[in-house]
This record gives sequence, structure tokens and C-alpha cells, in this order.
Amino acid sequence: MPEFELTASPSPEELAAITDALSAFNAGDVGPSDRRPLAVLIRDTDGKVTGGLSGFTAWGWLFTQMLYIPDTLRGTGLAGKLLAKAEEEAKARGCHGAWIDTFSPQALSAYLRQGYEVFGELEDFPEGRTRSFLHKTL
Repeated sequence: MPEFELTASPSPEELAAITDALSAFNAGDVGPSDRRPLAVLIRDTDGKVTGGLSGFTAWGWLFTQMLYIPDTLRGTGLAGKLLAKAEEEAKARGCHGAWIDTFSPQALSAYLRQGYEVFGELEDFPEGRTRSFLHKTL
């Protein structure tokens, strides 16, 4: 019988054991993911990264994990420009779709303006907000 250990601080090696095993299983089940990182960085005049988009492409999809616009640049259309650059690269990588999630009403509006559509919601995540899951055909 296996033993269970609950921990709030797994080591990188312990997490890799799970990730590697699941990746191998998925590759055998549906084929290799061709997972590749993707980032679109915003730099200030000194070259310092102040925001941007980070995510990855896998199985023909772009997943935007994080998108941050500095306060001083919000409302200038940068979110749309970052998404467009990421989507362009994703298409060059052979992707046919993109997805993203958010619990920010402002971000939700920005993503809807860029052609994303809500395909699911999770209420009270975090409490008092709704986490929306969106997708877009590329």
C-alpha cells in the first residue's frame, strides 16, 4: 500500500517526478505537447522589464498565464497589443486557438474586446469575484 505525505513545501525534484510522469503519460495518450514558453516584454527606457505577457504554446494552443500592464500605461491599448504579438507568434508555431483566465473585471473587458469569448466561469474565486475562462480561434 502506498504512503501519503501532505506537504506545503515540496522540493523541485518531487514536483518534477509528478510533472515528468504526467507529461510522459499525456505524450503516449495524445502525442507530444511541443510545449514552448512565450513572453512579450514591456521595457522602460532603461531596459528594465516593467510588465508584459507570459505563457506557453502546447498542443496547438496558446495559453496566456500572466498579463501585467504597469499602472502608468493602463488604458492605452497595450493589453491588446501584447495579446496580438503573442497570438501572431502562436500562429507561426502552428497554433489554432488561444485561452486565458481572469478574475479582474477590467481584464475581462480587455480580453472580450480582443475577440476572446467566455466558455466557463467559477464563482467566488476569489470570494466576491468570478473567474472567467476565455478562448479565441486564431
